[in-house]
Parts: sequence; structure tokens; C-alpha cells
Amino acid sequence: MSLTRFEDNHEIDEETPFLPNQGVPPDLKRTRTPLPTAQISILLTAWLAESILNNSISPYLNQLVRELPNVGGDARKVGYYTGIIVSLHFVANAATSFQWNRLSDHVGRKPILLSCLMGTTLSILLFGLSRSFLALALSRCLHGALGGHTEVIKIMTAELTDETNVAQGFSMLPMARSLGYVIGPLIGGIFSRPQDRWPHIFSHPFWARYPYFLPSLMASMFACLSLAVTGLYLEETLNSRPSERLQPASPNFDSPQRDAGNSPEIVVTSDESDKPLPLRYVLTKPVIVTIANHGMLALLNSVAMSYIPLVWSTPVEYGGLNLSPASIGLGLSVYGSMGGFFQFIFFSRFVGHFGLRRVFVFSIISCAMIYTLFPFENLAVASGGINLVVWLLITLQMSSLCVFDMGFSVTNIYLSSASPDRRSLGAIFGLSRVTNSVMSAVGPAAADWLFAFSLTHNVLGGKFTYIVLLGVVCVELGVSTQLPKNAWAYREE
Repeated sequence: MSLTRFEDNHEIDEETPFLPNQGVPPDLKRTRTPLPTAQISILLTAWLAESILNNSISPYLNQLVRELPNVGGDARKVGYYTGIIVSLHFVANAATSFQWNRLSDHVGRKPILLSCLMGTTLSILLFGLSRSFLALALSRCLHGALGGHTEVIKIMTAELTDETNVAQGFSMLPMARSLGYVIGPLIGGIFSRPQDRWPHIFSHPFWARYPYFLPSLMASMFACLSLAVTGLYLEETLNSRPSERLQPASPNFDSPQRDAGNSPEIVVTSDESDKPLPLRYVLTKPVIVTIANHGMLALLNSVAMSYIPLVWSTPVEYGGLNLSPASIGLGLSVYGSMGGFFQFIFFSRFVGHFGLRRVFVFSIISCAMIYTLFPFENLAVASGGINLVVWLLITLQMSSLCVFDMGFSVTNIYLSSASPDRRSLGAIFGLSRVTNSVMSAVGPAAADWLFAFSLTHNVLGGKFTYIVLLGVVCVELGVSTQLPKNAWAYREE
């Protein structure tokens, strides 16, 4: 068989609408395949556990850093140290995530998912026992190095779905992640420093020495539950597809027969060994363009998620809101309670009506709103304290973050449709994760440094950092123009 791309009469190219019944000729329409809800649900529990582990530290991280001997209680220095801790986590993730995901192409998805989930559970317990900057940094590095399973979950979702229900499948992942944004910050905000809240129950000196171990312990319990469910009931997806696959006819990317809008000429071959494609065949134009957009999206997201607890915990005179860990946890929970349901209800509808690229551009524009609202929140607190206006601004900011999150679901669909070989999805999602981690390492460190620099030198009243971030949003809008209107589409003849 050969793989061809049709263009006018009953034809499909990279501009063809991705979802069924959206401009596709009647003879090419397909009935939506029912989702394998049981297996998807197990993946959601693993995604939820990881989201809880990650987000449980957000409400108290800045306060913990402020209490370190290196910082000495100086609120202006907190941004430097938290930026380093967050960045080291992503550096470690960037160094290992490709290997984890590529290994899943060979040994299977389930063993990697279980191994990484077990490792991140151990890392969060070590984080709660850390009382020095070095220990905090090492525990977060361990979490990052063992965090390759998030992409494995996406890969398994792609392998459990097809083009008729992939948008519906990926719209469910944000629900679990957003629920983690509800549970995680609540755990971190409520159970941090338990000796202060419940002195009669937590009177042992252990809780005074390790005031942030209890939220780590609570978060790890969810992860252990997910480990048990995944180990017992999740089925392997790597070999669920036929061995026949798409394979480049030639590694020469400069061939005149190459499709200018996509990848080298591709044919379907039978491979008895069923091995993943070499990496040089995987790096097609659709893959590179999609990973570039995913990386820019990760940069904007990592900065936003770093700034929210940082700005909210910073004193008002330094441009923040001076919120307590419990209030920060409540604010992040507002986002968590809205984000997942928003995507679950609206994402597939938006994609079907507007197309993938328009939804992606809209999500980027919403990111500008997130950065713009920080100065207004500070102004509202300085004028009247923590009042209804402040919480309305926070709600608007969290709503913008919900819209922005749709961009990740869009890039996941682009990635799964860009692969010339489903057995090589691990390599593609692994490369995407590496790019994500590099951007997430550079972003918070540079942005937190810029935040501290703007405050220390009073550049534009400490608001220079937001001007720079809005410029980065404009750059990503330019990069997004390289994406097709809908998913990269192939069709077998």
C-alpha cells in the first residue's frame, strides 16, 4: 500500500478539518468511536495523582524558602531561590524525559508509567523532609528526573483513541489535572505547619522540625492509590495497533518529491520486527513545528504558574498581594475547579466549530490577560485590602488560565496526528517533553529574576517584567501561524 495526500476531489491535506463532519466529503465521514472509558479512567487517576503531587507544594513553597537560612526572611530574595528550585526540576526532567518516553516505545507504556509514578511519590516525601536549600533542590531534581510518565499518559490516550474521538479523549485529561489543582493546593495550604493549626494533635517536636511534611504525606497517599489501580487494571497499549506502519521511503529531506507542507514521501510497509522508526525519520516538518509551538506554550505557562504564588505571596509594597498560604491555595483551587470542566464541556465543541489553530491562537491571547491582571490586583489590594474586587480580579485571571490551558490539548492532538508511526509516539512526545522542560526551566528562572530585578531597581515601578512577558506572547502568536488550520492529516489509499 502507499500513503497519498488528496487535495480537491474528496481530498485531505494538513488543512483538512480534524474532527469528523467538518467539511469532510460524505464518503470520508466516520462515526465517532466510543471511548474506552475504563482504561481512560485509570489514566486519569495517574494524571490526578501527579497533579496533586506537583501542586501541593505551591501554597507553601515561597514561605518555606523565606524561612531558609540563605534567605533570612527577605521577601525580595524569595524569587531568586524559588526560581532556581523550579528550574532545576525542569532541567532534570529535560535530561531524562526523552529517554523514558523512547524506552516506552521498546518495553511498553505501563512499566514506565508505574516506575515513574513510584519515583515521584518518593520524591515528594523527601521534599517534605527537606530543611535546606540544597535538600529542596535535590528532591525537586529527583521529581523531575522521574517525571517522564506524564507524556506516557498522553501517548496511551492517543493509542486508545482515533481521529473521531481523540479531541474528546484529550479533553478529559485537563479534568484530572484541574482536579489536582483543587486538591493539591488545598492539601498544601491546609496541612502545612500543622503544629500551628492543631497544636494539641501535632505537639510532637517532629512537626515543628518538619512543618511541611504532612502535606507531602497526604499527597503521596493519592499517588499510592493510583499506583495500585494502575498496576492491577491498566492494560498495555503499545501493541494494540497492527504492526503495519508508515515509514519514510528515504531519509533525504531535500528530495524534490517531498511534500512542501509536510514530511518526506511516506509509504506503508510491513515490519516484522515492529521496531520504532529511527529518530531521523521522526523529525518531520509537522513534528518540528508542533514541538516549537508546544515549547513556547510551556514557556508562557511555566512563567504564569510561577508568578501566581510568587506575586500573591509578595508584600503589597513590593507589588504583590501578601496572601497567606491558605489563601493562595484557595485562589488556585478556583482555577482548578473551573479548568477541567471548562475543557471537558467546551474543548471538543470549540475545535469542531473554530478549528484547532483558531482555538490555539485564542488560548495564547488569553495568556496576555493573565500577566496584565497582576498590577491591577496589587492596585486593588493597596487601595482597599483583600476585598470583593480583588477576588473578582483573581477569578478573571483564573478564568483566563482555563482558556489558556486549551492550547496544550490542541498541541497534543497536533503531536499525535504528526507522527508517521504510532510506535514512535514515545519519541515524539519525549522530544516535546524535553522542549517543554527546557522552556519551563528557563522561563521561571528568567522571569523570577526579572521580577526581583524590576523590584530591586524599581524599573517602571516594578512592572517592567509584565511588559517583557507581553512581548513573549506576541512572539508566540507569530510562531503559531506555521500550524495548519486543523491536525496534520494522512489517509491510506
